[in-house]
Parts: sequence; C-alpha cells; structure tokens
Amino acid sequence: MSKPNRTSIRLVVGLGIAGDAHCGEKVQHRSRVERDPSQPNLRQVHLVSAELLDELREAGFDLAPGEIGENITTRGIDLLALPRGTQLTIGGEAIIEITGLRNPCGQLNGIAKGLMAATLERNSEGGLIRKAGIMGIVRRAGEIAAGHPIEIELPSGEHHPLEPV
Repeated sequence: MSKPNRTSIRLVVGLGIAGDAHCGEKVQHRSRVERDPSQPNLRQVHLVSAELLDELREAGFDLAPGEIGENITTRGIDLLALPRGTQLTIGGEAIIEITGLRNPCGQLNGIAKGLMAATLERNSEGGLIRKAGIMGIVRRAGEIAAGHPIEIELPSGEHHPLEPV
C-alpha cells in the first residue's frame, strides 16, 4: 500500500498516475472490483495533508509521506473541507478533480496497530469523520513535482460535501 517518494509523477487523463497500482479507467481497488469491476475509477489519485501526518506522529505513529498510500502530500490546504468537484491545478499544468473521501481500511493496521482508528473521529453529532485523505480523477495531464504550487478552483453552483468513494 505504501508509495515510494519520487521527485515527480506523471498524471494521465482518465487513468491516474503513470505506473501506480490504482491507475486505470475502471476501479482498481480489490473490494470495489469484487463488487462491480465496471465502475468508473473515482480513486485515481489519493491526496493527504501533511498536517494529518503531523497529527499521527504526535499520536505515536512515525509515518513518512506516501506511507499510508497517498500519491500527493499537501501542506496548508484543508483537503477535507473542499467540496466535491473542486479542481486542483498543480504546477500550473495538471488538474485533479476531487471526487470524495478516502474510506480508511484495515490495511492501515498492517502499517501500524491502531492506525485505522487514528484516522477516524466522531463529530459532536456522533457522525464519522474520515481523515485519511481525499480522492480525485485526472482532468488534465502533466508532470508534477514536490514544491509545485496548487491552485484551488471551487465548483460553480451549490457545493456538496465530500463522501466516501
């Protein structure tokens, strides 16, 4: 599940990240393939905030970027607050459209015992907060690298909160 750190990655329209295990037009995640292999792949790119990794380190989990399966680690962007359909332009070229939340799975506990629970919280109403990042699809191809700026374009019209995809 962990992803190696790279100096750059290439985003491919409609597929995801070149060479990534989840690259493809249709679902690539085992549980989703078992349910319906013809579903579109709404999980082509996984983004996690560095702030989550900081929080997890403070809780005793020594994690490096990429270790929980993310392709892109951001800092200074409240990823979980972005509405569905938000477009992220990275490096002035590549565009990722946000499709939803990553639903953390038990594989996280294979990295460190209790890690899955550490990526979940309850809000004041008792609702589940999934903090393990967000998912997106590639809308415009490009090569991106660490340090590239990220521009955020919110969708026009009504904004819909992220749900697990």
